[in-house]
Amino acid sequence: MPSPNSTQLPSVLIDLVLESPDVQDFLNRSAVLASREFSGPDGPVSCAVTLLHKSRPRVVASSSEEARHLDEIQYSYGDGPCLTAARSGTTVLVKDLAAEQRWPGYTSEVSRRGLRSILAVPIALSGDYLSALNLYANRENAFPDATVQAAESFARHAAAAVRLAIRITDTTARAEDLVAAMRSRTSIDIAIGIIMGQSRCSQQQAFDVLRAASSHRNMKLREVAESVVASVNGRPAETYFDG
Repeated sequence: MPSPNSTQLPSVLIDLVLESPDVQDFLNRSAVLASREFSGPDGPVSCAVTLLHKSRPRVVASSSEEARHLDEIQYSYGDGPCLTAARSGTTVLVKDLAAEQRWPGYTSEVSRRGLRSILAVPIALSGDYLSALNLYANRENAFPDATVQAAESFARHAAAAVRLAIRITDTTARAEDLVAAMRSRTSIDIAIGIIMGQSRCSQQQAFDVLRAASSHRNMKLREVAESVVASVNGRPAETYFDG
């Protein structure tokens, strides 16, 4: 995929959302896109995207294994350029790691890996989500003012796409949870009916039998219900709820 210009970028990012099965895949694709966008004749730039939920890392996406590892080193220290950018909502530029006084543990470790410059740009989200675009280079002063402005523009365009990807993923997860709950409920209701028929007891008494078996066997109530149904039906209960 060629690097898009600023006019094309929003539609390119939305297309990536629609092509991606989840947030992780979308952010990985976006990181690769950003790496291509900001690499040039002076040398390559690797990219990672940090997504925090309630201030804790939820997704680490990257254009390369090295970029992913650089972000994970930062999480191990609990602070660093990308976490600062995500939490503060301000751009963080490290022109020369050898002269950087902030985050001494992190900067010392990544310097030994040959890293020299970092640019971390916040991606403005909402609610409990925070995010940042992280660019890494193995040369000093790799991110002049024009590159900083271009990265901030990229992050602004990416914000809407990230919000959409999160919404789609969360909606899909809720739908899957609902289907799973309906399937679980189906098994429990059928098992209660079987116990009522076999024991000539009330619905509440049948439910109490299931619950006691669940506690005694240290199994989930759904699993006990499924075993009851399978013992009679020869297979688990079926549900026709499609979401």
